[in-house]
Amino acid sequence: MVKIARGALLASITIDRESAKTMSTQICAAIRKMILSGALTAGERLPSSRTLAQELGVSRTTIINVFDRLTEEGLIDSKTGAGSFIGETLSTHLPKLPTPSAEMIGKRRDNLRLARCLEQAIGQFSKRIPHESKAFTTGIPAFDVFPLAQWSRLVSKHYRSKRDIVMGYGDPEGFLPLRKAIANHLRGNRGLSCEPEQIFIVSGAQQAFNLICSVLLNPGDKVWFENPGAIGARNSLSACGMDLYPIPIDREGIIVEEGLRRAPYFRLAFVTPSHQQPIGVTLSLARRIELLQAAEQSDAWILEDDYDGEFRYQSSPLPTLQSLDTTERVIYVGTFSKSLFPALRLGYFVAPPILVDTFQKVSGAFLQGAPSNLQAVVADFIDEGHFATHIRRMCKIYAARHNILIEASRQRLQGLLEVIPTDTGFHTIGRLAQGYSEQQVSAAAAAKGISVSPIGRYCIEPVSMKGLVLGFSTIKAPEIKAGVEALAQVLEELKP
Repeated sequence: MVKIARGALLASITIDRESAKTMSTQICAAIRKMILSGALTAGERLPSSRTLAQELGVSRTTIINVFDRLTEEGLIDSKTGAGSFIGETLSTHLPKLPTPSAEMIGKRRDNLRLARCLEQAIGQFSKRIPHESKAFTTGIPAFDVFPLAQWSRLVSKHYRSKRDIVMGYGDPEGFLPLRKAIANHLRGNRGLSCEPEQIFIVSGAQQAFNLICSVLLNPGDKVWFENPGAIGARNSLSACGMDLYPIPIDREGIIVEEGLRRAPYFRLAFVTPSHQQPIGVTLSLARRIELLQAAEQSDAWILEDDYDGEFRYQSSPLPTLQSLDTTERVIYVGTFSKSLFPALRLGYFVAPPILVDTFQKVSGAFLQGAPSNLQAVVADFIDEGHFATHIRRMCKIYAARHNILIEASRQRLQGLLEVIPTDTGFHTIGRLAQGYSEQQVSAAAAAKGISVSPIGRYCIEPVSMKGLVLGFSTIKAPEIKAGVEALAQVLEELKP
């Protein structure tokens, strides 16, 4: 007697035989989707493994593996001698999606605190600019000259060390040898007097901003923010629900007097004193004192982001703002993303003594700590003197690349874009001639493979200055010159 093939027809399942996913994974995902969407209902019989294998042109073993996986997930029930059926549990436990209404969508969005905070604080975000090593990408160090041989030696050394360090959870406050190394470096090179227990290692500066604001501030607190200012920090503070007050910048840095006029009872000021992001000015001594006085009067904190202050070409790096702090108001944030490389995802902050106990408790309760093996490598890199040597070398390289950009711009961009010299960091700005649109120039440059950021992209509210942010750290002389030539062609084509 011929055996009758029973069960739902599943021949509509398609298999991509060129896919990196196994056939069993593809079939399993397809059946799972049918079940969860309601196309296959509770109690419905599935075809036998032999029948389905023939219909789909695969081995019976493949189908048996699929059924076994779906049984383990509770989506199907296999009954010996009877076959496989869609699990009855789904008939009572799987919620049905109602037809979405505008009111329901709005209600769900209102419950998303992070999305709401971002929309209220900033309104609209630009797409993130790809971090590629090309003209004129910002924020990327020179990968081509990083001492990878020395780094590889240290990595190899530490991967042969205790497995608890290599594979275990990191200390939530940070690997102690690295905290000691950072403290020594900051004392000797940044004029910052601190002890290792004041230093907390985090997974990048962004995490530091978020953690600091989450601990010290409440949603809706007033924050002074440089305008234009650092996009990543702006996003982090907005995500914490802060009420950002854009404070204008002049050639001495943030205008403290304007900050007091707009938000006299602020709770935090975010600043980039060593190399203002993105304009590039240095916060003057007079303004530093004004800012410290304003914070004391308002019982506010100051968040000092020293993202690339290590790289000063003409003289020694300036002392940090925290080195002037006598009332324990300043929290200093540093990062290895710029001084070493971004993939490390290592940053740190220096808490004033009054906050050390608070951050120790918070770190112990909520953080698992950055990977100890990477921290150990960085600690040795600093202690063996490689870090100081690397910084000195990079200052010379960045200065040379900066000078090439300035000279090429003088020769080719006269009357189109005034590129402003700088003596610190990875980038500078170019002021556009009258009549140009930042957005049009940026879009046209991108079409030619050039990355230039409009100054307006860094602004919470519009500023009168129209120009472009130009990175020069990650590309060599020929690429800089070619980039300037291509940018000149763009500007000539768009000339008003």
